[in-house]
Amino acid sequence: VQLQASGGGLVQAGGSLRLSCAASGRTYSIYAMGWFRQAPGKERGLVAAKRWSDGSTGYADSVKGRFTISRDSARNTIYLQMNDLKPEDTAVYYCAARTSASAMGIFAKDNEYAYWGQGTLVTVSS
Repeated sequence: VQLQASGGGLVQAGGSLRLSCAASGRTYSIYAMGWFRQAPGKERGLVAAKRWSDGSTGYADSVKGRFTISRDSARNTIYLQMNDLKPEDTAVYYCAARTSASAMGIFAKDNEYAYWGQGTLVTVSS
């Protein structure tokens, strides 16, 4: 599975951005996809995830109500719509895919994701 992320950029606080991640290759093997982010000096953490079989989603508490993960199954693409962005959302965002279930459910950790896209930088200015 290959993942191609896009959509990062510079935005003012309160603004919006949409990230995209197109999957190719053995997409039939994908069980779930997620967005992670890593800010300078911090560990990478889950932002949002979506299970492909039933569409279940999960979000980090810090982004609930502001971010939405969605999927276009025809294009094998997931999106992360980010609204009401805050300076603390500044980070490199990565999309990832996994091919199996997790004991953590929708909140599987990054080491359970086998496939990663390149990061895309989101910078939110105050």
